[in-house]
Amino acid sequence: MLSMKCDHCQFENPEGMRFCGKCSHPLPVACPKCGHANPAGFGVCERCYERLPASPSTPGYKSPGDYTPPFLKNEFLRQPGSFGGERKIVTVLFADVAGFTNMSGKLDPEDIHDIMDGCFDILGQEIHGAGGSINQYTGDGVMALFGAPTAYEDHIRRACHAALRIQSRMNAYTERVQGRYHVIFQLRIGINTGKVVVGAIGIDLRRDYTAAGLTTNLAARLEALAPPGGIFVSERVREGAIRLFRF
Repeated sequence: MLSMKCDHCQFENPEGMRFCGKCSHPLPVACPKCGHANPAGFGVCERCYERLPASPSTPGYKSPGDYTPPFLKNEFLRQPGSFGGERKIVTVLFADVAGFTNMSGKLDPEDIHDIMDGCFDILGQEIHGAGGSINQYTGDGVMALFGAPTAYEDHIRRACHAALRIQSRMNAYTERVQGRYHVIFQLRIGINTGKVVVGAIGIDLRRDYTAAGLTTNLAARLEALAPPGGIFVSERVREGAIRLFRF
């Protein structure tokens, strides 16, 4: 059996994995033509320019059977009760594009797709790299959970770290988009922590692992109020991370 080494933690993963089974970081994508291991998110092979299979952190990774990353599927199998819904304390992160509707009216749909492709790549790498799970892709953003289905005691710290990493990388990405497409591209992020009911919704293969409750609603409202390029957090998040971050 072939293996794929994670370039983040060097763990050897079995063939077919798209996320590292140890640290959940997106794995390199093997070229179907020459076998070269390309960084996650690449659309074509950097060696032979063959088109690559869709990366898990890009919009192409959306079929019902593949929507949930493998490491989350393994967690579902390990904790089958989570499908029925259970109460957990988690941290919820929302991110979306500021002024997306206005930007969409100025650009060709293919250009919008390319821009969001790069954005989802950054979001996927940083959220999954911090141990979070993207449970919902919207047209212009994501909803992510930290602390479910994989439980972490430091889920607040992980979410804050991911948010800062995302906005840090978005600075350079904003410059790239502005230089090529002549539009301002920035993200807003909102974070809240608290009790939610988590579990799978939907039927058959069309299942999404999601969280419901006031905690989720407040995280979404914080994201909507955040300034372009900014991060708004709730008082609970601030209290839980005040020793580790400056607010």
